[in-house]
Amino acid sequence: ALNNISLSFPEGELASLLGPSGCGKTTLLKIIAGLLPPTSGDVLIRGRKVTGPGPERSFVFQDFALMPWATVIRNAAFGLELRGVPRSEREARAEKYLADVGLKGFEQKFPHQLSGGMRQRVGLARALAVNADIVMMDEPFSAVDEQTRRQFQEDLLRLVAQERKTFLFVTHSIEEAVYVSNRIVLLSRRPSRVSEIIDVELPRETGPDQIRRHPIYLDTVERIWQTLKHYLD
Repeated sequence: ALNNISLSFPEGELASLLGPSGCGKTTLLKIIAGLLPPTSGDVLIRGRKVTGPGPERSFVFQDFALMPWATVIRNAAFGLELRGVPRSEREARAEKYLADVGLKGFEQKFPHQLSGGMRQRVGLARALAVNADIVMMDEPFSAVDEQTRRQFQEDLLRLVAQERKTFLFVTHSIEEAVYVSNRIVLLSRRPSRVSEIIDVELPRETGPDQIRRHPIYLDTVERIWQTLKHYLD
């Protein structure tokens, strides 16, 4: 799926992986997460080789991956539970992040009582609660409607600014990648290589509506489309 990929990601930024369908975006993300072993090469975090999942990384899955029999707060605190954090402490941290993602008051609900968007928010709260340095997100907004997706994008930007963590974000949406990212890694068709790395410098102080109409945003979206459409032939 991947061939001679060489990348580095700075702390405190959101980087998106973008490319044609099937190019290996999720494969690359899972290798970084330690969920898949690479057939060659290494992943290094602060100079240390990744040999499997680790506490400095957390993962938000596309399909929510919640425990259906557990309450929202237990799902959000599950990573802390696995680490042996005492119940009172892990629930306090889970409550904080559930509030941060807009789920205050839903702590005792079960996943089947929530909308798809709310279930994804639980997954995000769970990833943030463990206080990992790197948060990986595999198309986390693909299963929600456009209005919810845009709200999620705003929430994500707020969390990136608030948490100062490194976010790695996989998406199929050019517009979404441009809107939320500090940098975008464009991947080619498989076996995938890095086609281009684009630094995104949007005037975020102007507000969401103005950003989506800004020449930098529109020009970057068109530039990426012109690159990616060649892989569709």
